[in-house]
Amino acid sequence: MNPFALVGRFTIVFLSEIGRLAEFAAAAVPSIFVPPIYLRLTGQQMMRIGYYSLPVVGLTAFFTGGALALQIAVGTTFGAETLVPNVVVLGITRELGPVMAGLMVAGRVSAAIAAELGTMRVTEQIDALVTLSTNPFKYLVAPRIIAAVLTMPLLVAVADVIGVMGGWVVGTQSLGFNSAVYIHNTLDYMKDSDVISGLWKAAAFGFIIALMGCYHGYYSRGGAQGVGSATTNAVVSAAILILATNYAMTSFFFGAGR
Repeated sequence: MNPFALVGRFTIVFLSEIGRLAEFAAAAVPSIFVPPIYLRLTGQQMMRIGYYSLPVVGLTAFFTGGALALQIAVGTTFGAETLVPNVVVLGITRELGPVMAGLMVAGRVSAAIAAELGTMRVTEQIDALVTLSTNPFKYLVAPRIIAAVLTMPLLVAVADVIGVMGGWVVGTQSLGFNSAVYIHNTLDYMKDSDVISGLWKAAAFGFIIALMGCYHGYYSRGGAQGVGSATTNAVVSAAILILATNYAMTSFFFGAGR
């Protein structure tokens, strides 16, 4: 086939997908702020997105902090007891805590949202909501976005604590560090700006996770196969956007000259 035709076709499909996503976001974001707000549905989604994600986020953060401490200690010849807690708390609060929590929640929540809304789409339940004069964006999309934006910073805060604890466990139990010195170095090096920047990232990641799950589920077509494709696309697109957004926000918070 003509390679120029392939490039042109891909470009058109890519731009049309971006346009449809922008149109969906333009309809979804105002629905968050305009009454009515379905508080019961929002609370249910906060339980599903936040509380039920605690185990996987906690385990991921613990082992990430432990592995980070071990790698730093192995690669450090002098001053490991001072360097390890500093790098662990910096890496967890700035980058690894928000990013790992976002990716874990994306894999769990984006797929679930896309599957739920995709099933409602192919079984015409969303069309039924429209016929009952219920705005699907306010009833289905807004509670999930609100819940994700509110709960992700809480999850990341927990992940930061558990991740630093994982580094402390490895440092004191496997590497022979003094517990009091490790904790003192951690608290002495940790800055409020590092933690706050991670929480801002978490809120942005929560918006991305819910938006991509709702978007791919809302436009799902083709029965069970379409729902499966929607869940896969939701997870992949959410993960890519999380990594890209993380780079952009890191450059904004900690770029050259800051």
